[in-house]
Amino acid sequence: MINVHDEVIKAQTRIKNYLQPTPLVYAEQLSKITEANVYLKLETMQPTASFKIRGAFNKLLSLTSEQSQRGVVTASTGNHGAAVAYACRKLDLRVEVFVPKAASIAKVNAIKSYNATIHFYGDDSGATEQYAREYAEQHNKVYISPYNDNMILSGQGTIGYELLQQHKKIDTILVPVGGGGLIAGIAGYIKPMDKKIQIIGSLPENSPVMAECVKAGKIIDLNNKPTLSDATAGNIDADSVTFPLCQAYVDAYIAVSEDEIKAAMRLLIEKEHLLIEGSVGTAVAGLIKSAEQLKQKTVVIIVSGANISIETLKKAIS
Repeated sequence: MINVHDEVIKAQTRIKNYLQPTPLVYAEQLSKITEANVYLKLETMQPTASFKIRGAFNKLLSLTSEQSQRGVVTASTGNHGAAVAYACRKLDLRVEVFVPKAASIAKVNAIKSYNATIHFYGDDSGATEQYAREYAEQHNKVYISPYNDNMILSGQGTIGYELLQQHKKIDTILVPVGGGGLIAGIAGYIKPMDKKIQIIGSLPENSPVMAECVKAGKIIDLNNKPTLSDATAGNIDADSVTFPLCQAYVDAYIAVSEDEIKAAMRLLIEKEHLLIEGSVGTAVAGLIKSAEQLKQKTVVIIVSGANISIETLKKAIS
């Protein structure tokens, strides 16, 4: 395993001239409902409305000039693709983005707006990623994984760096979990600094991949079902660098139902007036589900993204 703490500090130095720290705001209504002191880390305020921009910039800024000139390839259900495309436009790099055939239209349109070349392939994110990786190798381009990359997860870990600057007494951090890049980066930075801070991963019951892998003690494939939390759905790479970090640093996982995700999304929209995507719903649902244990504690929810299609939003609030 890499020393995530040290790599996050390097990442912070790389990206600080491109990205501003995101706000940490007190969630008055959520705090009343749960009897906890709840704060929201608003990654929705990033240029692409998602935390993924951190890892994208860190990875691209770590490439050699020769690698940069060849151009880059990535695969994404949306947020990572938009982040890489945005960062490539800022850094004047060529990028090709592969997305599943059923990718969110809102997220595909976001990628297109940054002038990336888009390819549709596969029925799920795993198949899309595998094909994109092979395409990059065949065309001698750098492949940028959405999560299975030390530079990506270290970039996401700069959220943890900011949190410790913004609040001096955090008890628990709730993080949406898919491939594990976000939670591995945050936990890998924070745990060596303060082991008392509890890091909890929240994921949908319809695709609880990382939690089941950790339970099994190895990476396994699951038969996943559709979920409102599309950004956290799908299986993970057999050699994922995030897995051992999640084993080492994440304290617990909470799996939540689709009804719980819907209710959590409605709650955040109605009570805190925030437009969020399904992955954030998993973290808020995790808070509600664990409210008894978290009473009187200072809890941070990573509000990971706001890129939601009208169709998905309708499902959430219906």
